[in-house]
Amino acid sequence: MTKTTRPFTPDWVSSPGDAIAEFLEERDWTQAQLAERLGYTTKHISLLINGKASLNEETALKLERVLGSTAAFWLRYEAQYRAALAKKEEESRLQGWTFWLDQLPVRELMNQGKIPKCVLIAKNKPGVVKNLLHFFGVASPEDWQKCYGSLEVSFRRTREEQSDVGAISAWLRLGEIEAEKLDCPKYSKSKFEKAVQEIRTLTVLPPTEFEPRMQQLCRESGVVLVLVPSIKGAHVSGVARWLNPHKALIQLSLYGKSNDRFWFNFFHEAAHILLHNKENIFLDEWNSRKSLKSELEQEADKWSREFLIPPEYEEELAQIRFETDVVDFAERISIHPAIVVGRLQYDHLIDYSSMNGLKGSFCFQGVE
Repeated sequence: MTKTTRPFTPDWVSSPGDAIAEFLEERDWTQAQLAERLGYTTKHISLLINGKASLNEETALKLERVLGSTAAFWLRYEAQYRAALAKKEEESRLQGWTFWLDQLPVRELMNQGKIPKCVLIAKNKPGVVKNLLHFFGVASPEDWQKCYGSLEVSFRRTREEQSDVGAISAWLRLGEIEAEKLDCPKYSKSKFEKAVQEIRTLTVLPPTEFEPRMQQLCRESGVVLVLVPSIKGAHVSGVARWLNPHKALIQLSLYGKSNDRFWFNFFHEAAHILLHNKENIFLDEWNSRKSLKSELEQEADKWSREFLIPPEYEEELAQIRFETDVVDFAERISIHPAIVVGRLQYDHLIDYSSMNGLKGSFCFQGVE
């Protein structure tokens, strides 16, 4: 005989009423007779037998006295019946919610290992919906819409065209999940101001050296810094937001990956935390040559620009034409040469194809 470990899962659901009906048949009692013995109306007995009335502790004790078995048996039977009903209702709801999958980067999340992989055929889709609800930490697609789909009105975007809100919400959730793993003290503006000052000095170091210290400095200030792989369709390089009144989040995707973009992006998000309110979600894409900038985004850009290369150096900066001058200038003001090159390119002092040899691409463990 072939053995199987697959559990038996029948489609039918048995209620305590089925057992009560069997007792009546064995004893040749009518529902009216049982109602009289239990002290209930005939209507209530009918509802019990048909599974439409819940079996409570009082009824379980009465059934123990009249029909036998134990009150625990009857209550356990009731609990199993209600759980089975809930499961069938849940399966029906999940089936009705499969339309939601079209709004989300399902395959991307599967490929990143965030939800289990499976073939997206009809019979598997309800299970995928359930996994996505668990991933987002919501009870239904309607609740997802309230928590994430509607966040678009809070985005202070740098793109004129709209990106995929489903992809953005998935990327934001990935950051939340990482942030939930990290404890930090309440946000301190003064500590964060000191932290960003020290972080500026780290720009000359490789990621293996600056990342742990950078993470520590932010966290000690009440700001969680997380690096999350980009999601196709989201077109985001970073976000600054408040998870609660005392905990801020800076989330970077390494979109673009070059070190000048990484550092400008980080300090831009830091500026949002330091300068702006806690209600908005400042979602940014690196698209400096063609972008839509709100007043708050312009303020963050200006702060980051002047923090990295203070205004008193602008005249000297404008005279730089050679790579050796870039290296000397960067060394004197204690930043990475790539940041200087990025600034020269942005200000059109050199072509975007010039001096890119001074730039580098970042590769962080676990982040693409």
